[in-house]
Amino acid sequence: MQIDDLDARILRLLQRDASHSVADLAEAAHSSPATVWRRLRNLEEAGIIGPPVRLVDPARVGRGMDVFVQVRMKSQDSATRAGFQRAMEAEPTIIEVYSISGDWDYLLHLLVRDVADLESILMAHILNQPGVASTSTVFALRRIKRDSAVPV
Repeated sequence: MQIDDLDARILRLLQRDASHSVADLAEAAHSSPATVWRRLRNLEEAGIIGPPVRLVDPARVGRGMDVFVQVRMKSQDSATRAGFQRAMEAEPTIIEVYSISGDWDYLLHLLVRDVADLESILMAHILNQPGVASTSTVFALRRIKRDSAVPV
């Protein structure tokens, strides 16, 4: 699907606040509610936008420590990688998993309560995976920027 100027305006508005009504979006995007409604349906059907969500402040729910774990695998075979990826997807404290280039194979982003929580997750959910050779952990001292908006 080709994104035009109106679609881009709608996407920028939704990324700032997904609770806007169709009428509010139409007014802010300088279009009619019927047109915006059709555009929203097309964007949903194309898989460009998903369901609206509310962002939770991790610190306010006791998950104020951002930790990044680099993972090196023993083997690169597809079964080992698929098993590792399934295990990472199943652990809720791991909020992002990237397959990366370079010396490491994966980069994990975890939201943990404290160091003891991290140790528990490392031991029970990451290091116990049969394909994991080693890990390296980095603690974020402070989050400088957090933005979920995709540039359009």
